[in-house]
Amino acid sequence: MAQQHLDPTDPTADGAATGDALARYLRAQATEFLRALRLHRETGSSQAHGAEESVDAARLLRRSARRISGSLHTFRPLLDADWSEEMRPELAWLSGTLGLEHACEARLERLLLALHRLSGAAALPAQTVDVMAAGAAAARVGDGGPPARAKPSVGEAPGNASGPANASGPANVTPTPERGNLTVGAAKAGALLDRQLTLARTRAHSTALQALGSSRFHAVADKVALLASDVPLTRTAPSTDLRPLAAAAEERLTAAVGALPLVTAGHPYNAEALVHGLSPDPSPHPQDGPWHQVRLLLRLHRYAQEVLNGGNAPVDVRLLAAGQALNRHRDASEAAAAAAQAARTPRIAPATAYALGVLHADQRHEVEAARFAFQQAWQKQTVSAP
Repeated sequence: MAQQHLDPTDPTADGAATGDALARYLRAQATEFLRALRLHRETGSSQAHGAEESVDAARLLRRSARRISGSLHTFRPLLDADWSEEMRPELAWLSGTLGLEHACEARLERLLLALHRLSGAAALPAQTVDVMAAGAAAARVGDGGPPARAKPSVGEAPGNASGPANASGPANVTPTPERGNLTVGAAKAGALLDRQLTLARTRAHSTALQALGSSRFHAVADKVALLASDVPLTRTAPSTDLRPLAAAAEERLTAAVGALPLVTAGHPYNAEALVHGLSPDPSPHPQDGPWHQVRLLLRLHRYAQEVLNGGNAPVDVRLLAAGQALNRHRDASEAAAAAAQAARTPRIAPATAYALGVLHADQRHEVEAARFAFQQAWQKQTVSAP
């Protein structure tokens, strides 16, 4: 019998993933998208707004949309160009729209918990949030601003900074002297943030509902439904090795990380960040952009590994820790921006502005700590969990 030799030009000879693996992955993600959509419609019609099932369904929709969009980006040479370029921005629009409400809710919770911690209140976080809101409602008197109203607008001053209702904890909690000014303004700062971010969350919820009922979304859902059964690969894609394209995604990530100031990451305080954040310029902080870009590239790298491993990629502890640090960085950066925006509200009391300034500086500290955590995680050797 003649001996068989492996064809060195055949990528399947060594078990490498090819375009067929990409097609299987995209079909699986499209199926998950449709399952999440059905769950979202069922819970939306039978559950009250904010039900846990509906929130989970929206999260699963975003998860599938991100993975499909990311795979279309990384492996676009293997897919029909017109179809891919048309799908990617629509999936990005959907994922971003569905994520706004959760982002506002998480940002508010993060900022109120930080105010609770900074003001030294002894109450539980949930109690502190209630006391902050109650204190601001009880102290809704001028403080040099416009007359008090039953339902103040978002841009209006929270009220008087004096009185026992302004404490960020129970009445028997005595703040330390160095935290006195912060405690005075913390309640109204929390109430101001609550009004602004709750309004933003409400608008985001309405925008998401409108998006899910729009013809634009139905067109996306129809295309995803077709993707669940038919992936528009190019003619040569089924036998093309995916590893070079996945390696290119990893190289882009490595290059972006190499451009970060990892040597200085983790300095205890970044004065430039504070100066920019409290300036009249509302634009995003220029230091944060490259870090956000690394977060997106790390996500694309993870998705590419999922494709290569059929959706069952082993957990890379190093990448997991790095991704968590970058998520913390994004959350703290956006929370600091929200505190700075609230501090620009006209006619707020000095104590309120002071509390918001301290809160902004605290979140910029968190940004620096997240950068240091990313540096520590990235420089470790890759270790795969069993």
